[in-house]
Amino acid sequence: MKELEKVYDPSIVEERLYEQWMEKKYFHTKIDKSKKPYCIVMPPPNITGQLHMGHALDNTIQDILIRWKRMSGYNALWIPGIDHASISTELKVVQKMAEEGVTKSDVGREGFLKRAWEWKEEYGGIILKQLRKMGSSCDWDRVRFTMDEGLSDAVLEVFMRLHEKGLIYRGEKIVNWCPQCQTTISDAEVNHIDKAGHFYHITYPIKDSEEGLLLATTRPETILGDTAIAVHPEDERYQHLIGKTCILPLVGRELPIVGDTYVDREFGTGVVKITPAHDPNDFEVGLRHDLPRINVMNDDGTMNEKAGEYQGLDRMEARKRIVEKLKEEGYLVKIEDITHAVGVHERCNVVVEPLIKLQWFVKMEELARPAIEAYKKEDLRFIPDRFGKVYLHWLENIRDWCISRQLWWGHRIPAYYCEKCGHVEISKTAPSSCSKCGCDKLHQDEDTLDTWFSSALWPFSTLGWPENTEDLQHFYPTSVLVTAYDIIFFWVVRMVFSGLEQMGEIPFKDVFIHGLIRDEQGRKFSKSLGNGIDPLDVISKYGADALRLMLITGNAPGNDMNFIGNVWMLAEILPINYGMLLVLY
Repeated sequence: MKELEKVYDPSIVEERLYEQWMEKKYFHTKIDKSKKPYCIVMPPPNITGQLHMGHALDNTIQDILIRWKRMSGYNALWIPGIDHASISTELKVVQKMAEEGVTKSDVGREGFLKRAWEWKEEYGGIILKQLRKMGSSCDWDRVRFTMDEGLSDAVLEVFMRLHEKGLIYRGEKIVNWCPQCQTTISDAEVNHIDKAGHFYHITYPIKDSEEGLLLATTRPETILGDTAIAVHPEDERYQHLIGKTCILPLVGRELPIVGDTYVDREFGTGVVKITPAHDPNDFEVGLRHDLPRINVMNDDGTMNEKAGEYQGLDRMEARKRIVEKLKEEGYLVKIEDITHAVGVHERCNVVVEPLIKLQWFVKMEELARPAIEAYKKEDLRFIPDRFGKVYLHWLENIRDWCISRQLWWGHRIPAYYCEKCGHVEISKTAPSSCSKCGCDKLHQDEDTLDTWFSSALWPFSTLGWPENTEDLQHFYPTSVLVTAYDIIFFWVVRMVFSGLEQMGEIPFKDVFIHGLIRDEQGRKFSKSLGNGIDPLDVISKYGADALRLMLITGNAPGNDMNFIGNVWMLAEILPINYGMLLVLY
């Protein structure tokens, strides 16, 4: 007989056990209609890099649930997969190309996509290996990717259906624009950070009068795009001025003075500059008063030809020079130091610019209504329940969803433009000719769809939709979604309204919310901070069981957990008790 090792080596035991499970297909699920179905779809990790401790926690919880239900006699299915993560992956590939001295324009769209697919194969493969190393008991015969053939077909099908219903449209609106990535981003991808700034108090002269209107702005570079001045229609201080005009400082353009209830007469001077091309609220005021829209900024954050003498300057340099000139010409009254929330892109931390853009949007009011009702009728449950309020608040205040992104990596928008008459054809495949004029010269929209457009379909696209597959019939709706609270409005909301719209049923009954894994100072793990911990490094030293038990022990639903060095004391004593090693199996 072989002598029992004095020191437990988890790598020998865990690897041997997992290989046996894989060989015997223990995790593969065949449809058994005599058993009650139980299904979990894994939140697909982004292919931007390797997994982190948050993924380890998320998948440990799912693994516990699926193993429990499997052993309880359910027809249990856990579907693994990965997400193409359009903005993040494109940024990574561009950075890698920059190290080689190559740009996107150098290699062209097809050349770039070839590199992106190579990135997917490399990092997608690493992620799947990590999941196996963690002991995840997924059905590895059902691995899905948000850009595989089946899921891509689902994306096109949904686009077609929503467009036919009039829920997808193309129009000019204010979007969140990242000058660094040069693409639109969603509200959920904007982080608001408190920064030191200024209120610039400026006087706008009233035409044919000695009077002037005093107002304050944090973005003086946008005054070049002002098209009106607004006051509250019931503000007695300014009622006599409504219908008159102001003179735009430095430019000389005449601006109408309009009355609009958007203005808060109790805030500041009760006077607001209206720049419809550079502010979402001003855009709405502009619609109500039929104001022109003057965009004074290029996509890279520099000033354009409509900025006059400031053309070509970076927006911040333009701000500095405009303030200097306002002061020289006597329009600047004072500069007030303030601290205010500034929106930055969560991916690159560059200040986001609200810009008017011609983009594709989804009308949200009709889609949001049944998703709200599902929660209110308790068809959808959050655990802990407090996170249902986050879900509800987001839906009740939702705006139309901008779904177009100025990227090459992702699902390309299935819109084709006739070069003769401008007619737009919406089609899954490239049309041979224009249905309106017969011209055979059409070109496809250059933009791709927001990553969340495809992942919103995850609970049913992974089961074979739009085909009416046996998997779809048996396992939809799925049973539970396990995810962190920071992704409720990114993903959970969109899966719910998409499931209700396309399938007529909510995609899952329960949403189990866990917190984030943070470092001992309470910070999120981040590559830029250098505080990240690779789960595989922990597993190589202590084993997957020690890691998983440490993550799950004392971790209350919805609460963050600090990953403190002293916690390894638990891992050090685990090998003493062999029975504990199988606690998750």
